[in-house]
Amino acid sequence: MSKKILPVVELHLDKIVGGGQTLGQLDYGKKAFIWGGLPGEKVTAQITKKKSNLVEGVVVDIITPSDQRVKPRDETSYLSTSPWQIMSFDAEQHYKSALIEEAFELHDIVLPEPISIYTDGKEYEYRNKIEFSWWWDKESEQLDLAFFRRGTHGKIPIEGTSLAHPNINKAAVAVRNLLRQKEGVQAYMLKTLLVRCDHDGNIALQLYVKEPGFIQLTGEELKNLGITGFELIFSNPRSPASVITERLQQWGVTTLNDTILGVPFTYAVEGFFQINLPVYEQALSDMKQWVSADKPVVDLYSGVGTIGLTIGGENVTMVEINENAVREMKRNITALDREKAVKAVLAPSETALEHITSDATIIVDPPRAGLHEDVVDKLLKSTPERIIYLSCNPVTQARDVAKLAEKYGIRAHQGYNFFPRTPHIENLVILDRK
Repeated sequence: MSKKILPVVELHLDKIVGGGQTLGQLDYGKKAFIWGGLPGEKVTAQITKKKSNLVEGVVVDIITPSDQRVKPRDETSYLSTSPWQIMSFDAEQHYKSALIEEAFELHDIVLPEPISIYTDGKEYEYRNKIEFSWWWDKESEQLDLAFFRRGTHGKIPIEGTSLAHPNINKAAVAVRNLLRQKEGVQAYMLKTLLVRCDHDGNIALQLYVKEPGFIQLTGEELKNLGITGFELIFSNPRSPASVITERLQQWGVTTLNDTILGVPFTYAVEGFFQINLPVYEQALSDMKQWVSADKPVVDLYSGVGTIGLTIGGENVTMVEINENAVREMKRNITALDREKAVKAVLAPSETALEHITSDATIIVDPPRAGLHEDVVDKLLKSTPERIIYLSCNPVTQARDVAKLAEKYGIRAHQGYNFFPRTPHIENLVILDRK
């Protein structure tokens, strides 16, 4: 049975929505969520997904362009990594503010101050971590780096991304060129290439392969890549993610080091660590103003501890579900000689509720799904004086704040553009007990 070909449609686009697409409407009334378009534009779009109540698609032609439209820096691949490259940076800042406002208005919450989005003004080359896929060109019989095409399961060959630190793209291309020289190496043998750099541009990377017998690289070959560390990793091909099944080869220094608000951290290439450190430091500085030195701090969803270890003070409990993140957290606690001041707890936040007490300042930085309902219930029962809530999803943050509004009011709020040229927004809300 052949796959049904979805149509190309013509439509007007009206508004940016929370997922980052622009909303339009087909002639027969069905909503269309479109990538690559801007409000006010008339476009033709290729439908990529059809559901009973909506369609999704990608712009193929601009009939009437918006005056906010700019030429994307990565013309062929921007949709894969940063679909908002098509708008001016001022427009991006505006839409991110509007999306935060809309998220809270859905729950009848009026934020006490005008919404602002902090940015350090750096639109590109800010990411310190990129995961590349692989592509095999059948015509040239050549290996290429690749990203997935948005809205499809297909891939697009690339040379890098403008979002990354230049050394990341340079190292990725060097690995690709080396593998091109290896007889018999094709894309189907490879899963991903994970490349990471520190603030000084030092590179460590991991090559994930689907065969445990994959050829190992020589020390001389790796030295010529201009990197500080390398790992060859067999990753179970049954898993779509880059999971570590077995470390096949290690060379050089396979961890990286960075300083956040003067506190040194060591982290693994695959580990939890912030992507845009300068903007993250500003968020931490803002949060620190609301942390009382004389109160214990409980840091939930704490990752490797970059919040608790920088602004938490001398009585901190950090709770994290990921075993690898807690391992790195404990390593940094020991390196900082803070075992007496900081406690690391390996557990889901919703099963470590005993740490939420009325005398503590609670800091939460949950995943996109927001706070677990058991955490919200415990906060309402224990009523700590202050909750500091940093979120990567204002929609679920607003939902949680609406639940907490029974006993808490918003003292302050601030947005952050951690990921320029993408729809992703971070938002900070300070909640004080009424």
